[in-house]
Amino acid sequence: MSSRNVFAGLTVDGVSKTFRNAKKSVHVLRDVSLKVEAGSIACIVGKSGCGKSTLLRVIAGLETDYDGTVTLSGSVLRGPGRDRGVVFQEPRLLPWLSVEGNIAFALQGLTPFEKRRRVLRYLKKVGLTKSARSYPHQLSGGMAQRVAIARGLVNQPKVLLLDEPFGALDALTRIQMQQETLRLWEALRPTMVMVTHDIDEAIFLGDQVIVMSAGPKTIRKKLSVTLPRPRDRNSPEFAALRREILAEFFVDA
Repeated sequence: MSSRNVFAGLTVDGVSKTFRNAKKSVHVLRDVSLKVEAGSIACIVGKSGCGKSTLLRVIAGLETDYDGTVTLSGSVLRGPGRDRGVVFQEPRLLPWLSVEGNIAFALQGLTPFEKRRRVLRYLKKVGLTKSARSYPHQLSGGMAQRVAIARGLVNQPKVLLLDEPFGALDALTRIQMQQETLRLWEALRPTMVMVTHDIDEAIFLGDQVIVMSAGPKTIRKKLSVTLPRPRDRNSPEFAALRREILAEFFVDA
């Protein structure tokens, strides 16, 4: 196949996932298909239980028992890999390691010199150079999540997957982290897929917003966000998108 015909971003094609036990089967995803352009941000929103996080786990390779295919730059994904970084809702830092050690923990196959240089680069990117030798218990919630983002980026993945990364933060810190994430994205241009319950967050960050249905647990609507950055949350255009997305939450499945 010519390289011109290979989609250079992330493709999810007809993915369905069912959890089975002795008593019943539960469908958590049904025929989900989407494309995320390389270097863009896709935000997935939907009610609790609609399969958002399961979809992210499928893309990450943490779920392997499903129907359909997931491809990255034309290659089928069959499990976890360093081409995908993951940031969870909780930072999940190792308490016995320093900030520097937590970021370095994700690196493999580099010399000690190369590893340290890479870690220092991403510490600078997230604004934590002065906290390199601090330990997790010495960090604020926002600082800890920045360490988690640096750890997700340090292997220079093709895709950064974020599962409600700011859900546990207070409102002001959450807005600051959204701005920080956008700054990092503009500097590094990774492909990003974020799961969020926050519609404003999805519009503020995303090039596309994917609305999932709680009923059939599939994609209800895909919206392109063409507002120029930085985006004004109080603009009429932003408000119109917010209303359009909110309306999807109250449509019967």
